[in-house]
Amino acid sequence: MDKLHTKATVLIVPGLRDHVAEHWQTHLAASLARVRSVPPLTEDKLNCRARVEAIAQALAQIDGPVILVAHSAGVLMTVHWAQQHQHQIKGALLVTPPDLYASWPAQYPSQETLQAGGWYPLPRTRLPFRSLVAVSSNDPLASADAVRAMATGWGSELVELGAVGHLNPASGFGPWPQGLELVRRLDAMDVIPGKQ
Repeated sequence: MDKLHTKATVLIVPGLRDHVAEHWQTHLAASLARVRSVPPLTEDKLNCRARVEAIAQALAQIDGPVILVAHSAGVLMTVHWAQQHQHQIKGALLVTPPDLYASWPAQYPSQETLQAGGWYPLPRTRLPFRSLVAVSSNDPLASADAVRAMATGWGSELVELGAVGHLNPASGFGPWPQGLELVRRLDAMDVIPGKQ
């Protein structure tokens, strides 16, 4: 299979479940020529600061512009990282961010656990790079209105996906060809003056 050769290096930022073989991020990584992934944590897996530091360490090993591709809690990690660090980020694809203030299904961490891990408050300031926020109309972890509000705060362009659940294997994804197209779109964009 021919791999997409992007000008920027793509950095995959997984959610709390880290790297899942059948996840769309894993399929996306396999279809890219210039790609890295934030390695999974071996301890403090629910510690937001540790997750942010893992992103910073991964970026420190990449020369040149980067496109971030984050899913679920990986979006929250990315937004926390962007408030604290700088790097040459060409753009970010932020897919189905969860709403920290919603009631999540029982198999997910509780609000108390996330509070103890330093996830609150979620930054709502404008991101210093281009970003696309992909929103599902039936995500069990966030209402579409909550995700739209996040995108507005971050200055992101919204990409409406329709009813795709949380866009994870439990929702039937798997390969997600649109993700590759959105990465291609970010890679083709010029850097906005005044942004990283």
